[in-house]
Amino acid sequence: MTATSSPLARPGFIYSLLLAIGMAAAVGTALGFQYVGGYIPCALCLLQRQPYYYAVPIAIIGAVSSLVGLPNWITRALILAAGILMLVTAGMGVYHAGVEWHFWAGPATCSTTANSMTSNAGDLLTELNTIKGPSCTDAALRVLGLSFAGWNVIAGILLAAFAFFGVRKSA
Repeated sequence: MTATSSPLARPGFIYSLLLAIGMAAAVGTALGFQYVGGYIPCALCLLQRQPYYYAVPIAIIGAVSSLVGLPNWITRALILAAGILMLVTAGMGVYHAGVEWHFWAGPATCSTTANSMTSNAGDLLTELNTIKGPSCTDAALRVLGLSFAGWNVIAGILLAAFAFFGVRKSA
């Protein structure tokens, strides 16, 4: 195998792989705060994760397409699709951050807060069906003045920029 046929010599492979790792790290951090840190996500937080769930496999497929030698335009289209999904999550983060800062109203499904579970075991099933997640208007945590939604905006924009740069460089 020559150096030019090495996967590391193909920009599409490198950009797809690094993009997938970056996106997995971003959504993995959110999942870590949820399952390890105990931060219960609101409905908008959960929606912001969905573009990552679609984009990570798309970027991995992009890396595989480059690895197996499919036409370059396929890899570039997959990187572009992942980048567009990162813009979608960034836009959702802007909306959510605006709701948290009370710039505009959030959806009606985000107006309730989680209550503690009852000690009456007979009411347990009823409560499981009625308890809602935390309110989208209250940031669970702010780091350097930004909530999770604000950090998602930054991550989404950076990952989208990386993807678009990768599309250009792998041309």
